[in-house]
Amino acid sequence: MNDTPLSWGSVREMSPFEVMMWRAEGDDPRFRSPVLAVELLDARPDWDRLVAAVDWATRMVPRFRERIREPLGGLGTPYWIHDVEFDLHYHLRRVRIPGAGPEFWPELSGIAEQFMMTPFDRERPPWEAMLVEGLPGGRSAFLLKLHHVLTDGMGVVQLLSQLHSRKREHDDEKPQPPAPAPESPDPLAEVDRLVRREAGLVPAAARAARDVVGALTHPLSAARDTARYLDSALRVLSPPSGSGSELLRPRGMSWRFVALDVDFADLRAAGKSVGGSFNDAFVASLLGGFRLYHEAMGYPVRGDATLRTSVPVSVRREGDAAGGNRWAPARLAAPMGVADPAERVREVGAQMRAAREEPALESPDVVAPLLARLPGPLLTLVAGGSTQGNDLQASNVPGLRSEAFLCGARIERVYPFAPLPGCAAMISVVTHGEHCCVGANLDAAAITDRETFARCLAEGFGEVLALHPGAAEPMIVR
Repeated sequence: MNDTPLSWGSVREMSPFEVMMWRAEGDDPRFRSPVLAVELLDARPDWDRLVAAVDWATRMVPRFRERIREPLGGLGTPYWIHDVEFDLHYHLRRVRIPGAGPEFWPELSGIAEQFMMTPFDRERPPWEAMLVEGLPGGRSAFLLKLHHVLTDGMGVVQLLSQLHSRKREHDDEKPQPPAPAPESPDPLAEVDRLVRREAGLVPAAARAARDVVGALTHPLSAARDTARYLDSALRVLSPPSGSGSELLRPRGMSWRFVALDVDFADLRAAGKSVGGSFNDAFVASLLGGFRLYHEAMGYPVRGDATLRTSVPVSVRREGDAAGGNRWAPARLAAPMGVADPAERVREVGAQMRAAREEPALESPDVVAPLLARLPGPLLTLVAGGSTQGNDLQASNVPGLRSEAFLCGARIERVYPFAPLPGCAAMISVVTHGEHCCVGANLDAAAITDRETFARCLAEGFGEVLALHPGAAEPMIVR
């Protein structure tokens, strides 16, 4: 039996993009960045067994026993250090819904919303978990909240796929790594890190010299490539074209959740029937929902109306470290006004292909090191402007296709809720078995009628699913 911990989240220092997320929310709470998974379980796990399982997980993944340390004087890159005062009692909690009826979602979502909106203690490891008991039929829910600096959506799936059990019974043979050894800050090591990793003057100069020599050798080719890249970077880094939605313009600090179930095979088949992908069908469904919501709220939508939309595109490559954040934004002037679902799917597909083929798709990685060094107020002004211009952010994360269990309880659904970086709605989908679990995080100031929005969102999926005759109806979780 191998008792070696998993290598997930083993990079010591934050990436520039993670530094931006961490420091931006420290100055402006509107940019807080928690990620929440709501797992619905078919039974109530034994509490003592769950506590032991979560303790085991923190030994298998030492990152969960680490907190973020700012370098000396706030200069340089924050990094991860073992939390010598790690207290599982703080991170894992339990609550009970008294007398929950068949429609349990209002009570569960209220708990989940408050849980997600509560800021992390920045002196502790940035994650928390909660068991919610009392759901009808003896069921329960497990809520896992992670700060986005820990990982992106794909990283969460990597993590859960390695930690969840494939059977109900307890596994006596699973590895039992020891708790990480405590460590204390080393001032000399911090100075060395600052000099080597932050200054980096000699390597940077060498790279610059190499690039200049290459440009002189092929000046015309270099000029064309540079102009093409800069033109692409401008498209990638700028907000989508068009004006934002007047209906969705207000922004606040309160979040509200909506969840839907959609059949995975049906939605994929619907997209494929008109030459689109599963992701094209997903985004087109969201746009249909937004069109219907605008109309229901008394804001007629013209046929050429667009919705400023951003879709994270994974740029993970083989060999990248597990955990962390490896994605780039695809910015769309998404065809909200197109009522024909087939045409809408095709237009989304064309825009997504163009976005993925941008030479500068990963240019945010080039800009991030510069932005990460800005003072907090200036950072939120510059970086926040690029996300506040979005009305919708949509994320599609492949999930677990096989059965998974948590302390003897089967995981029936996993609903993802991602943060709102200044946009009106962040809507994510995770495939779990044969189901698409759709989680919509809504800015309560922008989308004021949650029930109407949920109905319109379900009808938007219904429009696209109608492209595949016999498809099951989408279901609002109640």
